[in-house]
Amino acid sequence: MSPLEEKAARLDAADELAKHREKFVLDDTVYLDGNSLGALPAHVPARVADVVARQWGDLRIRSWGESGWWTAPERIGDRIAPIVGAAEGRIVVGDSTSVNVFKAVVAGTRLAGEGRDEILADATTFPTDGYIAESAARLTGHRITFLDPDEIPAAVSERTALALVNHVDYRSGRLRDLPGLTAALHAAGALAVWDLCHSAGALPVGLDAHGVDLAVGCTYKYLNGGPGSPAYLYVAERHQDRFDSPLPGWNSHADPFGMTPAYEAAEGAVRGRVGTPDILSMLALEAALDVWDGVRIEDVRAKSLALTDFFLECVRAYAPAGRVASATPEAHEERGSQVALRCAEAPAVMDELIRRGVVGDLRRPDVLRFGFTPLYVGFADVERAARVLGEVLRDIPAA
Repeated sequence: MSPLEEKAARLDAADELAKHREKFVLDDTVYLDGNSLGALPAHVPARVADVVARQWGDLRIRSWGESGWWTAPERIGDRIAPIVGAAEGRIVVGDSTSVNVFKAVVAGTRLAGEGRDEILADATTFPTDGYIAESAARLTGHRITFLDPDEIPAAVSERTALALVNHVDYRSGRLRDLPGLTAALHAAGALAVWDLCHSAGALPVGLDAHGVDLAVGCTYKYLNGGPGSPAYLYVAERHQDRFDSPLPGWNSHADPFGMTPAYEAAEGAVRGRVGTPDILSMLALEAALDVWDGVRIEDVRAKSLALTDFFLECVRAYAPAGRVASATPEAHEERGSQVALRCAEAPAVMDELIRRGVVGDLRRPDVLRFGFTPLYVGFADVERAARVLGEVLRDIPAA
């Protein structure tokens, strides 16, 4: 056993989160793509089978009341709330991340008020956020400026309505300064809208504590909700009575079954609902969130940093000199729960890694991306992944 294998064994033996690994469906593969799709919690198939066979099959329409289908968006939002540092009643689950970005940006411009005709957007964002923000700007008559998040504090002005920023950069894994950027926006009278897709379930967010105005996120990454599982929308309590959704569907009506032609918004975060929720995906997500019972997000963060530190240590030991370079910050306060390695031969290397049982993903043209989900990734996984990466790099000629 090599020194790094021995170190991995010691770290795994001391890992208090290791017991959660057995809650997931895993095999001999080293799965480091949970930042794209989380692993399946083992109890979810039986719960979904009950939803299909009993709630839908036997109870049918009665399940909207008897099985709690109607209240699922708020109930599941309250399950997500403590993971992202929010109180109950501030998160509603439903729709896709893209739809929720649209709701948040347009509603944010309405909350900002007259005279604020500018939207600032993260230039490094996941592309959809940029597409949606640009469309929202056209629809609302705002101009939009794309900036590196580090440039936002100097750029925000009395004309700024809001800034839309990714908490963790999806390519590099860089963690942005949510408290600092939010405070800078508020100092200029602007709103902070955060995309939490790559941070929720991986590190503390502190939405309430840091005064975030609006936030969105997906649930199929670190929250393990399943492919295409519904996203969520956070609306700070102080904004809820003025939150004016651009998609005022019947589910967000104060009296949804009154079927009145005039729209009257419901109270609270329910205003973020639109149409009939996707119950099968919604309840699969609810079941998946059971793995978080008794888990402290601070412990998850501590293990995440230990995993990524150890991976970088192993890569430095195993990878041939000059073949890969980390694009992920070394500083803990700037790092999410992934490591991105630049590699000229990235497409061929990732294909071969997957063939050899190490699953990460590729971000063209040259980024090998590895996500570390602390609830089921162990230190032996990390050592093996780096060792196999070294073997692959030696077998594939340099470009």
